[in-house]
Amino acid sequence: MPGDGSKLDITINNAPPPARLLDITRLVSRAGRRPTGVDRVEFAYLRYLAQQPEPLFAIARTSLGYVLLGTSGIIGLTARIDGTCPWGAAGFYSKLKRDKPLAVRQAVSDLRRLALARCLPRGLPKMLAHHLPQGFSYLNTGHSNITKRMTKAVRAAGCGQIGIFIHDTIPLDYPDTQRKGSPERFRALLARVQSDADLVIYNSAHSQERAEFYMRALGSIPTGLVAFLGVDLAAPDTDALPEGLDLSPPYFVALGTIEPRKRHDLLLDVWEAMARNPKSGKVPQLLICGARGWGNGAVFQRLDALPEDAPIRELSGLSDGAITALLSGSNGLLFPSIAEGFGLPPVEASALGVPVVCLDLPIYREILGDIPIYVEETDCYHWTEIIENLSSSQTKKPKNDARLGYIAPTWKDHFNIVLKSI
Repeated sequence: MPGDGSKLDITINNAPPPARLLDITRLVSRAGRRPTGVDRVEFAYLRYLAQQPEPLFAIARTSLGYVLLGTSGIIGLTARIDGTCPWGAAGFYSKLKRDKPLAVRQAVSDLRRLALARCLPRGLPKMLAHHLPQGFSYLNTGHSNITKRMTKAVRAAGCGQIGIFIHDTIPLDYPDTQRKGSPERFRALLARVQSDADLVIYNSAHSQERAEFYMRALGSIPTGLVAFLGVDLAAPDTDALPEGLDLSPPYFVALGTIEPRKRHDLLLDVWEAMARNPKSGKVPQLLICGARGWGNGAVFQRLDALPEDAPIRELSGLSDGAITALLSGSNGLLFPSIAEGFGLPPVEASALGVPVVCLDLPIYREILGDIPIYVEETDCYHWTEIIENLSSSQTKKPKNDARLGYIAPTWKDHFNIVLKSI
């Protein structure tokens, strides 16, 4: 059963801790990149927890040690991450780390400038004990810096509770879609969570089921709770779309990093099939929105070989407002990913009333029920048929459509669950 073998008797009415310590190692290490789903979660925690009455501190591991932020530092870092304040210049020590992207070197330099305190690795317990009150809670939401050094240090400093967010178990469920060594690293991470966490936060019951399946073989299972992720839809911003992008014909959006498990190759196969035998005389557009990932050389070659007048366009680096504008006017979101922890794009598209075509994964059944159009991964003919039907549809919102009653989860909903426990 979920939560069986818990370390603490955590209830939904726990008193708030005297302070919280949020690990922001991942956010800092991802500076300058388009945020992924995990990045967005960590940033949502940073913003939301900073508004709570309990004091918030933030900790980040750098190449030289650890940096602790207090209230003013968190305000300054938040402004830099959301773009309202530019990153500063890379400092002396950051300039020495030529293997790091410039944006990361700038972020680490600003982190030092904003710091409440800094220390070498061996000084971490003493630094935390000096600045944080006894009984504080430690939260890690980014799958980064979950180390024995970190958990031992917060315990030694008087931490009352360690809460860790597990987003998915894809590295173990689908090892063939991962970078070399990723499954082994994730298995070690789960072992540390199993041994050190008091509370594990999950974005879905499916994620909890899979994580506890693997942790059960290691011993007792930490207490777990499920809280759906919040959906923050940016206002549509057509001015942020690429110049000359023609959105008058029917078009579909594929959203997400171009990597093996996202199955962009399937969509390319479908478009080739429609080009050979167009049902309505013209093939709809496919707008692939996302950065190129890894291990997808064959797909990249196919994209690079497309002629200029091809109905398929690859768009990367779009703002959230541009993505909302594209989704809102599209004939549907196509999402053939074979594995997701939560799957924000289908949830966001459903919140906009846009048709979603995806695989029949447990996570979508849990969050979206019968709203998406479910298709088998290998059924190229069915994918083609659905896309052609949606292309010729006169309306995206028929009166009997289940999407009309869909209300997306919010971050307020999420934290109403989480902050009762940690």
